[in-house]
Amino acid sequence: MAKARNGVIAALDIGTSKVVCFVARVDGQGLRVVGIGHQAAQGMRSGNIVDMEAATRAISSAVSTAEEMCGEHVREVIVGVSGGSAASHNQTLEVAIGHHEIGERDVRRVQTHIHLPAETADRDIIHSEAIGYSVDGIPVRDARGMFGERLGVDVHLVTATSGAMRNLQVCVRRAHLEIAERVVAAHAAGLSSLVSDERDLGVTLIDMGGGTTSIAVFYEGHLVHVDSIPVGGEHVTRDIARGLSTPLAHAERMKTQIGRAVAKPNDEYDIIDVPLIGEEERTRPNHIPRSILVGIIRPRVEETFELVRSRLEASGVDKLAGGRAVLVGGGCQLDGAAEVAAAILNKKVRTGGPLRLAGLADSTGGPAFSAAAGLLSFALHHQAAAQAQQPSAEAQASRIGRIGSWIKENF
Repeated sequence: MAKARNGVIAALDIGTSKVVCFVARVDGQGLRVVGIGHQAAQGMRSGNIVDMEAATRAISSAVSTAEEMCGEHVREVIVGVSGGSAASHNQTLEVAIGHHEIGERDVRRVQTHIHLPAETADRDIIHSEAIGYSVDGIPVRDARGMFGERLGVDVHLVTATSGAMRNLQVCVRRAHLEIAERVVAAHAAGLSSLVSDERDLGVTLIDMGGGTTSIAVFYEGHLVHVDSIPVGGEHVTRDIARGLSTPLAHAERMKTQIGRAVAKPNDEYDIIDVPLIGEEERTRPNHIPRSILVGIIRPRVEETFELVRSRLEASGVDKLAGGRAVLVGGGCQLDGAAEVAAAILNKKVRTGGPLRLAGLADSTGGPAFSAAAGLLSFALHHQAAAQAQQPSAEAQASRIGRIGSWIKENF
C-alpha cells in the first residue's frame, strides 16, 4: 500500500489551506520521514476541489518538493480526504458458519455483504472496519478462533460524496500519481496524535482545518464515528478582514501572531495598528485596542465548538467519546482555543500533534501536520496486517508437501 518499487511510503494530505506530502521509509525503529513538501492550497474550498487545474498544480508542487528532498520518485500516494461531507454508517451483518472454527476468511466473507442504504446512492465507501463481533448472539471481543453456528460482525463504514471523490482522483492522476488508499483526514490525525489509552477509553479528536472542522470519535481502539462541519480557520480570518476592513493577508497575520480566543484584562490598553483596505500609501495609523480583535475571534470559535457539540449529541456517540478531547489542525494553534473547547464541550482538552514519527522538523511536527503523519501510520499498519494474513512460503511448502503425501498414500 502506497509503497513504490524503491521501498518508500508516500502520504498526501490535501486540505483547504495547504497541501502536504510526506515520504517515509521504514527502518528498524519504525517510520522515518525522508521527504517533506508543503504548498499553499489552490482551487480548494471547504475541503472540496473547485478549480481542477489550480489544485493539480498545488499537488504537483508539494510532491515534487518532497521528491527532491529524499531523492526518490513517488508513484503511489495514500490520500487524506477532508471534503466530500464524510459521514459514518453502522451495519450489523450475520452469516452461518456451520460450527467450524472462525478464521479471517469468515470475517472477510461477512464483510462482502456490506451495502449502502438507498438514500446514500450518491456516496462512495472510503473505508470499512469491523468494530465488534458476536458468536451465536453473544458479544465477543474477537471471534477468530472460536466455534459457533452464526457469526455477527458490527461494521463501521465511512462514506463521502461520489462527485468530490471523483474530482480528487482526477486531480491526483493529472499530477501523474495513483491513489493507493483514501483515508478520512480526521481518522489519520487520530492515528498520529492519540495515545492507545485515549483510543481505548474513548476520545473525541477535533481537526480544525482551514475550511472545515472534522470530528473523529475513537472507542475501544476503533474509529466509531466521523463527521465534519464547514467552518474553519479561514472563516475567522474573513471575520477579522470584514470586521476591521483590513486585507485578508493582514487579517491572517493578526490572527496567528496577536489574535486569541480568550480575553485578558490588559486587552483594552493593548493598542494595535490595522491597515485599511485600499490604502496603498498610509498617511496615518489606524489604532484599535486588542479587545476589538478578540471580540471578533471569540464568537466564531465558540460557534465552531457549539456545532461540534451539537453534532456529537445528535449522533448519540457523545457518551462513547468519554470526557476527553484532543485538538489538532492549524486552527487549534490559536491562543485560547483549547480553553473555549473545554468550556463548551465540558471535556478535558489538550492540543495534539504527531507522535512516534522520526524525521520531522519542528516546523512540520506540529498540530497542523497531524493528518499527513497519520496517513503514514495508517499505511504502515495496514501493510503489516496484509502481510500477516498471507501465509509464509514455508507454510505453503509444508501444506503442499502434506497434500502430495496424502495423494501418494491414497492413489
